[in-house]
Amino acid sequence: MKDYRSVADAVAEDIGAGRLRAGDRLPPQRDFARQHGIANSTAIRVYRELARRGLTVGEVGRGTFVRAASGATAPALSEPADGRVDLELNHPVAPGQAGLLAAGLGGLLRPDALESALRPVGPAGTPAARDAAAGLLARGGWRPDPARVLFAGSGRQAIAAVVAALARPGARLGVEELTYPVLKAIAARIGVTLVPLAVDEAGLVPEAVEEAHRADPLHAVYVQPVLHNPLSLTMPGERLDRLADVLLRTGIHAVEDAVWGFLRDGPPPLAERAPERTVLVDSLSKRLAPGLSAGLVVAPESLAGGVAASLRSGGWASARFPLEAMCRWQADGTVQALVEAKRREAGVRQEIARRHLGDFATRSAPCSYHLWWELPRPWRADTFVAAAARHGIAVTPAAAFSVGRRRVPEAVRLGLASPPADVLSRALATLADLARSSPEDLAAD
Repeated sequence: MKDYRSVADAVAEDIGAGRLRAGDRLPPQRDFARQHGIANSTAIRVYRELARRGLTVGEVGRGTFVRAASGATAPALSEPADGRVDLELNHPVAPGQAGLLAAGLGGLLRPDALESALRPVGPAGTPAARDAAAGLLARGGWRPDPARVLFAGSGRQAIAAVVAALARPGARLGVEELTYPVLKAIAARIGVTLVPLAVDEAGLVPEAVEEAHRADPLHAVYVQPVLHNPLSLTMPGERLDRLADVLLRTGIHAVEDAVWGFLRDGPPPLAERAPERTVLVDSLSKRLAPGLSAGLVVAPESLAGGVAASLRSGGWASARFPLEAMCRWQADGTVQALVEAKRREAGVRQEIARRHLGDFATRSAPCSYHLWWELPRPWRADTFVAAAARHGIAVTPAAAFSVGRRRVPEAVRLGLASPPADVLSRALATLADLARSSPEDLAAD
């Protein structure tokens, strides 16, 4: 016997493929049942499911028609949704962003300028790009020496190149006990062992770095001092000073991931406090646009050659076009305008999260685009992720961030940046309803 959901899936596939178009009328339910070899009661459930997914609309006396647009997210504990709301990836987009970026590209599209922008470029970029990047990275009174700036194809490639330059296969890399999942994948590919380090309310604990190094020497430390992903912690100046002292005493190098640092004003980075022991990594994609990919690296003179060689050998150097665009956007104020707009938008999305999840145990920051949610009992992270997926919502379990064999928290991380604000609001309302229920309720539904 055919399950009504599989029949509804087939109709949904026809709609998605354009075989059924907006405004097309579906046959009466009895005719539909005969065509598909199902019972009339099953056909009724199929039509209800299609309407619940927002794919069809019924008109009294006229029949059932394919909708021109999908409807709202389904309520919690209903059957699986057909659409997908992505709260895993986190790509901030400010209102009016495309218009701001387009305005600065006019001159670059002239044939002579475009010909120059499409020429190859190495990890060192161009003098103009290094100077623009130095201004873009400036924070808390610190501005890097443009001569120390290198470029990668993306922030991820920049991290991979720096880790490869600092830590050979078999090396030990200290990381916060909850860390960026991509860093975990990079370490696995290179053959580097990750060593979990304690984190408290102020971020990475410097004494934990020293203790781990005494037990078995660390080759480097990877740290996210500003708006840590996933916890949204920001290390205060005093904590950064203590970490810098540890780096200088032990000779350990640090990879400072500053990708989210543009969202808040703060103290100068670790790279200013321990410049010869720190490689700072940043990216254009979060600050400017998801599809504009370029990684930025500020490396001390002693490491610059090794990092540049790693970028070249990995094929990770940036293309020239995004660097030329960055120069123009930095010069005409577009970068700063986008930064300010994305800070405001982060506040809007945090307010949406507070409205729906304010009664739960969550951790974030007013200017952050991610939120850490410690789930209420009896929910487990894996069960909740699966339940959310049944409603078309993708979230990230704590296990994706966890390092080592410690007990993994029953928590999930929500990325607030990618969906439109109204879609985010509906998704969070669904997740809140889900969390207030229990896994047993879901199983019985």
